[in-house]
Amino acid sequence: MECVLSSSRFFQRLSSSASARRAAPFSPPSATAVARFRKPPKLSSTAAAAGGGSAVIRYVSSSTRSSPRDTKGFFAQTNSVSCKRVLVPIAYGTEEMEAVILVDVLRRAGAHVTVASVEPLLEVETSGGIKLVADTSIASCSVEIFDLIALPGGMPGSARLRDCEVLRNMTSEHAEGKRLYGAICAAPAITLLPWGLLRRKQCTGHPAFMHKLPTFWAVTSNIQVSGGLTTSRGPGTTFEFALSLVEQLFDESVSRTIRDLLLLDASADCKNEEVNEVDWSIDHIPRVLVPVANSSEVMQVVIVADILRRAKISVTIASVEKSLQILASHGTKLIADELIGKAAKLTYDLVILPGDGKALERLNKSRFLKKLLKEQESACRFYGAIFLSSPAPAPAPTPTPTPTPMQSRGLEKEKKATSCSSLVDKMKNKLVNGRGVVIDGNVITSSGLATATDFALAIVRKLYGAARARSIAEGLVCEYPRLERDY
Repeated sequence: MECVLSSSRFFQRLSSSASARRAAPFSPPSATAVARFRKPPKLSSTAAAAGGGSAVIRYVSSSTRSSPRDTKGFFAQTNSVSCKRVLVPIAYGTEEMEAVILVDVLRRAGAHVTVASVEPLLEVETSGGIKLVADTSIASCSVEIFDLIALPGGMPGSARLRDCEVLRNMTSEHAEGKRLYGAICAAPAITLLPWGLLRRKQCTGHPAFMHKLPTFWAVTSNIQVSGGLTTSRGPGTTFEFALSLVEQLFDESVSRTIRDLLLLDASADCKNEEVNEVDWSIDHIPRVLVPVANSSEVMQVVIVADILRRAKISVTIASVEKSLQILASHGTKLIADELIGKAAKLTYDLVILPGDGKALERLNKSRFLKKLLKEQESACRFYGAIFLSSPAPAPAPTPTPTPTPMQSRGLEKEKKATSCSSLVDKMKNKLVNGRGVVIDGNVITSSGLATATDFALAIVRKLYGAARARSIAEGLVCEYPRLERDY
């Protein structure tokens, strides 16, 4: 197979584009706008000390995020405006996509989100193997009052949430007080139903658990709002679930602003495209590397890792920093599986670069990653990137982040790619406009946060075929993004 692209050049273009976007001046929202928009170990409900370990994500309470970087492009918290307080409990076996997306979207909207563990320790292993570290134990916030309690699903996480008496009492009192509460995936049937919190409420849930819901009140909509209760179906509907909660906590304008920032509507209208098709099938379990750095976009990392692991792909999250702990986007701390120096000693079938301007700069400084990407190129293996969903249009001319041919190597073909909508006009003919995911030979690119799921499913399709990708999509409760050849 002919190698037609320099991966190191591709990586440098990504980083240079990110630098140009970050150099653009940022105008924070006015005070008036801010004022308007803000308004399995043995289960135990007691206490906890944080534990160590790998593949850990630590959530940092939004009240501790004081750096301008943490709120850039979003609604900053101010002392003069009261904050909406949200509780997201997690347990052993919680679905990580649902937990991370809920926390991230709500924090983007300006909510103060507390992630509480119902386990003896703050460190909690999720259903897909990623470990989350909560802000606190559920017992420590049992007397606090929240504006919203949102339960992620997953198994056995939903059952372990159900068995926590402290959480049950909190949620029951919360519902009796006519405050907002929500659940997704297995949580409506497994957690809320036994607590008696679905009485006379229309509700939905994951297709695998719909038979457990009261027949008369069960509906199959992706989002169902019934009084103060909001329910949803699965990982693939979590963005809509979170935005529905944002709208109820704040108002429709805040939800719309976050939706636009995530490019959800634009991504829904995009189709995927493949050109210069090559065979990605291999005769062993695929190995994928996802390098991360401080400021890496945590939703991209978790969505891609979760979906690929569902397909039985071996995924390694590697830190290019001096420690395993990564301060990722929006106050989330990620503990990688390995340091890049150790990870780079192995070979990978695919290397994926998650998008964020500052993080890409950090990735570009890693000599281990540069060497690894060079080896990917020489061996004609696969690599790709998810471009950042830019929070504001970049006013300055932006160097293209798309891969271009290396004339010195006699490579005359250009690689096609996609990018976020705010950069498309500046990329001229080197971008495929209106595409969520583009595959060109051995390179795959995606156009932002909202396309991370399609990006991961496209990788599954290339490695294992459309049937497995479709099966994964059904489990996520999302539409399978087919190419023409899949029909």
